[in-house]
Amino acid sequence: MVEQYHLSERRACRLVGLSRDSYRHPPETDQMTKDLTGKIVEIAQARRRFGYRRIHDMLRPEFPGVNHKRVYRLYSEAGLAVRRRKKAKRPASERVPLQLAQGVNEVWSMDFVSDSLANGRRIKFLTVADDFSHECVDIAVDWGISGQYVTRLLDRAAIFRGYPLAVRTDNGPEFTSRAFMAWAHKHGGRHILIEPGRPMQNGYIESFNGKFRDECLNEQWFETLHQARSATAIWRQDYNEVRPHGSIGRIPPARFAELHRQRAGDAARSRSTTTQID
Repeated sequence: MVEQYHLSERRACRLVGLSRDSYRHPPETDQMTKDLTGKIVEIAQARRRFGYRRIHDMLRPEFPGVNHKRVYRLYSEAGLAVRRRKKAKRPASERVPLQLAQGVNEVWSMDFVSDSLANGRRIKFLTVADDFSHECVDIAVDWGISGQYVTRLLDRAAIFRGYPLAVRTDNGPEFTSRAFMAWAHKHGGRHILIEPGRPMQNGYIESFNGKFRDECLNEQWFETLHQARSATAIWRQDYNEVRPHGSIGRIPPARFAELHRQRAGDAARSRSTTTQID
């Protein structure tokens, strides 16, 4: 009104109900909001599949007093958004529900992911995840992975974690080989084979593999096998120790497993004390 209709400042502010002080001194963004916005943009660019809720989880240690509504407002103002995927329409079929694991090392799920180097040569990734804690037990990267290779990987992981009570796999030749079957029998573990053509019966590892593809494989172009192994190791450490997981209280899987072990140890000591008193 001042610029277009040449009204005085006093009259224009009175007409719109705005104080002259507010007109002369428009609000300025405080330094904390600037820092918060910069951190949101930084995380969103580094983790392109993260929405505002996961970004908020990542911000909580550094900005403990910021709630998700403020993060969402700044996230939207910065023009950030995760591109929605189009879901493929599939015919309705009977779904077999997964049985929930009740503890760490109760069930490990395994599957393969394929990729290729810049020169076109194919490489394979064997992914192993704990169904209960959602930890990534290990990821092996090589030109080819046999059944015996799989058993060596599991033996190596068991040195630090112990052997699982059960392993869940598809019907691939690596998991139905004599070497793998003998390994499962030797260590007394139950081998859960899903039905052919029913990948969602192995839903935990399918979900994990989707994150692995989006956040690691699709974000990089590997020149050598060594580079693929290094990038995978870095991503696995970040997934286990930094990246929050929504289904386990929005904390990293390694932290969730540690808390579970502590509670299990406290419960065992409590039972032992009670038994001694009795």
